[in-house]
Amino acid sequence: MKKLFPFYTRIGFVFCLCFSLFKVFPAASAAEAVNLTYSSFFPPTHVQSQLSESWCREVENRTDGRIKIQYYAGQTLTNTKQTYDSVMEGIADIGTSGLAYTRGRFPLMSAIDLPFGYTSGVAATAAANEVYAKFQPKEFSDTKVLYFHAHGPGMLHTREKAVRTLEDIKGLKIRSTGTSAEVAAALGGTPVPMPMPESYQSLQKGVVDASMHPVEANKGWKLGEVTRYATFAYPSGYTTVFFVVMNKDKWNKLDPRDQKIIEEINVEWAGKHGEAWDSSDMEGVRFFLEQGNTILGLDAKESAKWEKAVAPLIDMYAADLDKKGLNGKGVIGAIRESLKNFQ
Repeated sequence: MKKLFPFYTRIGFVFCLCFSLFKVFPAASAAEAVNLTYSSFFPPTHVQSQLSESWCREVENRTDGRIKIQYYAGQTLTNTKQTYDSVMEGIADIGTSGLAYTRGRFPLMSAIDLPFGYTSGVAATAAANEVYAKFQPKEFSDTKVLYFHAHGPGMLHTREKAVRTLEDIKGLKIRSTGTSAEVAAALGGTPVPMPMPESYQSLQKGVVDASMHPVEANKGWKLGEVTRYATFAYPSGYTTVFFVVMNKDKWNKLDPRDQKIIEEINVEWAGKHGEAWDSSDMEGVRFFLEQGNTILGLDAKESAKWEKAVAPLIDMYAADLDKKGLNGKGVIGAIRESLKNFQ
């Protein structure tokens, strides 16, 4: 027994040493979570903001807490125009904003915003993600693209004047951004570039006479409270594409298994955003009418006039992309081909 004692003593010593090292250097599975920030300009009550936040929670859930995301809504972390740069520079780890808020920065993807006569957010969202997948534009190479989504057809809303014909638009100052500003000009109005968060007060105070925006914004941004008429001209319906991007370095440092999980969630959530845009369009119509407002339609002859008025925008944009070596004809063709699935 005396000879065995030193042997068990050595085993005990080794056990104690291993236990001590485990306390100092915990196993990899017990490592601290990766903490990320997400910047959004949508107000917290907006359905698109709620979807973005639910994306954060889904990432946390499916990665078993290995990734935790702090969500900042309503421009509390970065504003709309600076979001992309802030993600690129690491001020925010993840961010969402509209292509229209940085006009000219993303020429290839912005082609999707053109007035192709969109009928739904689902169609616009599908087109956006398909075009990105096909062309992989270098304009987004500074970040990791997670996914895109886009709203349903943008329509003209006015404060006091009922617009029934193209001639009625002449002289109106129209709040608009990016492509919608070009649409407003093509239809005969005077575009006034302005991001959505500034629109309510500008309409309320009469700084502008009208606004080009998706129907959902009547409730989502309460614009139905400060406009009286909406002209539903589908042939000139445009969209606005929203990107969701992540800092490239932060993405590259994630475990490959977590990257795969996030990619799977992205596909699901892009579809959810498109569906939400369409559902909120219906709510926007309901809210707009509840305010005692009026929705105006166009007959076939007038619709053709609006479509003809905006058609040159697509042709000119395609030519401009060609000049930049961005295959304008191919991009426009891909968008039209995608939209055939929703006719």
